Amino acid sequence: MKHLFTDHQERWMTGLVLLAIVSLIGWIDSFPVMWIFLGIIYMFAFYEAMKLYDIEAPSAYFWAAFIWIVAYFYPSPDDLFFFIAIMFAGSLAYFHNFDKRLLLPFLYPTIGVLFFLMLYNDFGIWAMLWLLITVALTDIGAFFVGKTIGKTKFSNTSPNKTLEGVIGGVIIATAIGTFIGYKDYNLVKAILVTFSISISAVFGDLFESYLKREAGVKDSGNVLPGHGGMLDRIDGYLFGVVMMVIALRALPS
Repeated sequence: MKHLFTDHQERWMTGLVLLAIVSLIGWIDSFPVMWIFLGIIYMFAFYEAMKLYDIEAPSAYFWAAFIWIVAYFYPSPDDLFFFIAIMFAGSLAYFHNFDKRLLLPFLYPTIGVLFFLMLYNDFGIWAMLWLLITVALTDIGAFFVGKTIGKTKFSNTSPNKTLEGVIGGVIIATAIGTFIGYKDYNLVKAILVTFSISISAVFGDLFESYLKREAGVKDSGNVLPGHGGMLDRIDGYLFGVVMMVIALRALPS
């Protein structure tokens, strides 16, 4: 078991630094600070997504920044997806040779980060903590369970991920994450929301693995030592946060 730490020292050190930063942001608990923090994450993730999609369009970064600025003032950031869709459809109709792939980075990672802002705005910092711990435990649990007893390959998209690891990670994350959610919601809702986050996180990670395989790269970037790029670190969260907001809205308290 010791080698799991010694062989991944750089990854653990980066993880501890990220944990300290996130803890500080959570302690401050300020919308402007959260908006700036998520905006930095968003622009790094958007840049990496553009590379994975093999898109060269400098104007896309302007629109990404514009959307994020609007999200600061607009009360329902997740609605901005429809603005994106209308702008894209209009451009496609007007400019007949418009590159259809330009929509992709405005779907992933843009929607997920907008939902992050929505989660904080509507449900507060405790919901953010719930999400962060659940996704982290899904990833960490899958890593340790997979390394110790994993034998069955989960998907060809991610050969290193095992079915045993995925199941173990989901069980661990759901069991512990439920206690966090139970602070504000009934037990059934806490379980269902936590489970939906964990399962979604697994496929968020798998989707980013698919994008990297398609692009022929190991990591989405190198901004985070031991972790790769920003997308490598937040891939599970981008799916998990969307399902969390949907579940919180849909399930009775």
